[in-house]
Amino acid sequence: MSEKRDYYEVLEVSKDANTEEIRKAYRKAALKFHPDRNPDDAAAETKFKEATEAYSVLSDEQKRAQYDRFGHAGMGGGFDFQQAGMGDILSQFQDLFSDFFGGFGGFGGQRRRRGPERGQDVRVEAQITLKDAFEGTKHEVGIRGSAPCDTCNGTGAAEGTRAERCAQCGGNGQVTTQRGFIMFSTTCPRCRGTGEQIAKPCADCSGTRYVEKKRKVLVTFPAGIDSGQTLRVPGQGMPGPANGVPGDLYVDVVLEEDERFQRDGHDLVARREISFPEAALGTEITVELPDGASVAAEVPAGTQPGTVISIRGKGMPRLDGRGRGDLHVVTEVAVPKKLTRRAKKLLEELEAELAEANGKAQTA
Repeated sequence: MSEKRDYYEVLEVSKDANTEEIRKAYRKAALKFHPDRNPDDAAAETKFKEATEAYSVLSDEQKRAQYDRFGHAGMGGGFDFQQAGMGDILSQFQDLFSDFFGGFGGFGGQRRRRGPERGQDVRVEAQITLKDAFEGTKHEVGIRGSAPCDTCNGTGAAEGTRAERCAQCGGNGQVTTQRGFIMFSTTCPRCRGTGEQIAKPCADCSGTRYVEKKRKVLVTFPAGIDSGQTLRVPGQGMPGPANGVPGDLYVDVVLEEDERFQRDGHDLVARREISFPEAALGTEITVELPDGASVAAEVPAGTQPGTVISIRGKGMPRLDGRGRGDLHVVTEVAVPKKLTRRAKKLLEELEAELAEANGKAQTA
């Protein structure tokens, strides 16, 4: 084996670096060379071990003073990082790695034992109508996944029997082995971390406690919800292994197209057709909202095609409960495709009358 590099050189810090500087330097190196980020890379694994060894010394005040005085010779036998396996290193220094990897041992996703694991989250898509979004509604959403077995009530044991405490780990879910002066904890190979053994498993779930089935979850869609938004339903995801808490259900909302309205954020846009006389003389039209209620819109005399009439507070509800958006009515003037002789004559007379009126207005 080649001679060990200087620990300060390994972490790329000066010999007068403070504890925080050493900590940051190690975190940078550990993240860069971590085995999960460099699978099957022997060189990266070596550098990861080297950096961890350097940090284990320089982060300890007494060990650092000993190293500064005597170098590697002053470290004695200690823990052999280069010869140890990654599992041993991560188990031995799990508290150290939890500071950098959010409670994980880091290698292969091994987690410090903190009780039963949480179940996986589930994401589904649900389509609702504009009326649903306008009023708010509740709909059942179908999901497929693991659910507690009805036959054994989720115990995993056949009828008339029950799970027993694991004889190998005593119900702890982990076994401890000693190598020299070092103690290592690993998941119990017999019960796979559950702490229980099932002598006679349930025939339907084979002792796993769960079966694959379809189920429905009642989801509340609040008034004002829109496409692209996601609802979270706590505890309705997959059940956790070993009686762990279930994950969450995430519902991605898709708003169906509506024939009568277009949605623009909190506003609604409706197109309404009026006749030429109505546009010229003015009128009142009625617009039916998505919930069936009606609202009156005043069309002023001389309204042009494409004129927008806005009615405040008649649009979509706001999710924060602060009122509603507006309703915008776009007027479209209907042009008749067929005319009777009398209607044609009247229009010709109207055209002449309008031309004369405009001429008088221009010369006035």
